Amino acid sequence: MPTQIFLASTLYGAATLAAGIDAGGFPPAGRRILLTSNHAVTAEVTPGIAEMPGFAALRSRFDEVLDWNRVIEPQHPSTWAPRAEDVPLWERQLRTLWDLGDDRVELIVESLQVPPAQTLCRLFPGAAVDVYADGLMSYGPTRFRLDPQLGMRVRRVLHLDLVPGLEPLLLTEFGVRVELVPTEPFLKVLAELAELAEATAATAGAPVEPAEPPALLLGQYLSALDLMSPAEEEELHVSMVRGAHALGHRELVFKPHPGAPAVYCRRAREEAERLGARLTVIAAPVLAETLYQRLRPALVVGCFSTGLLTAATLYGLPVARTGTDAVLATLSPYPNSNRVPLALVDALLPDLADAEAVRAWTPPTPEQVRAEPAALLTAVGFTMQPQILAARRPAAEAYLARHLTPRTWRYFTRRRLTSLGLPGGIPAQLSFLPRSRTVRRAVRRMAWLRRALS
Repeated sequence: MPTQIFLASTLYGAATLAAGIDAGGFPPAGRRILLTSNHAVTAEVTPGIAEMPGFAALRSRFDEVLDWNRVIEPQHPSTWAPRAEDVPLWERQLRTLWDLGDDRVELIVESLQVPPAQTLCRLFPGAAVDVYADGLMSYGPTRFRLDPQLGMRVRRVLHLDLVPGLEPLLLTEFGVRVELVPTEPFLKVLAELAELAEATAATAGAPVEPAEPPALLLGQYLSALDLMSPAEEEELHVSMVRGAHALGHRELVFKPHPGAPAVYCRRAREEAERLGARLTVIAAPVLAETLYQRLRPALVVGCFSTGLLTAATLYGLPVARTGTDAVLATLSPYPNSNRVPLALVDALLPDLADAEAVRAWTPPTPEQVRAEPAALLTAVGFTMQPQILAARRPAAEAYLARHLTPRTWRYFTRRRLTSLGLPGGIPAQLSFLPRSRTVRRAVRRMAWLRRALS
């Protein structure tokens, strides 16, 4: 039987793998190794998966837990890749270090397009590969054109049913089959995590004891991804406090991203105090899902966190989004892989500022998803990666021809549609206009005259 190596960089991903094992989603193996990877910028001082509250609940599914950071130090997992001529040496080294001998190896990885997943696949060139989705990003297209020798090794894409009725676009260019990780085993794993994490979870040094079901606010550390400035992210947290308060919530719990500085909570605290609400900040690096079970929040608020869909779909909790339109308006480059999670959350969930929509919202049925969000995903995915998803062009054209409205324009840009010759772009016979110096000069002159007359 083969040795299976499971690569995980988040506790959420490790829980997904554990659920897949419990559900019988992986064939029998002689040995199962969980290879953890810490992608934090300061990985040396940031707790890894194995140090997070509740990890012991997952440990029993694996024969060993190994640390990828330690193997390649001082290199960083997100950037390091071997030179082609060194691959045989590295494979021999890893087989010796991990006592693999001549075992047949199977790899189960996330984010195949980038290190460390792609690195590990290169170091074991004969290994079959499964890819699992750790969040909403895998609903989108493959970020880069993969070497066919790697893409053809992938047997399947495993994903949680976070948007029932929606299938990932990831690796569809290679005809890879898609499989669901069943929801029940995943919820059971999360319940085990929550039970163990509860003993160590702390908020400012004390357990969370809200007087009533709170509104749970999810931080994402978006400034670290260059999606907004630190000041804008602090303002986003303030808007979460204001929006939840406007909906009548006086008990607020803020779960910051584990890597975010503590100062990012300061303005949110001040705003809550000004409004007369109580804001409790979660200090321990626990999963949002453990808080769903422990607190049963009256509302979950975020920008485009996967946790929003987990709350709505798996736990049946009320949810609301905020800030998605602002991030979409400035997102660059256009193929940025965050565009798909942003578009899905924006299209599926109610705006925090619309109290009536928040109160009336219910999750869309699979039939509704297949009718509208699935078509939107195809159009967004094609415009992001038109060469990889070339076969999806007719579907993208059909969607854009019928559904471009003031509401859906935020997911696209006219420049991108023009460059791809899609509905909504500038007609081909007028495409010279944006490049014409004379036209640009006339537009500037008209703008100057408008300002002078106003």
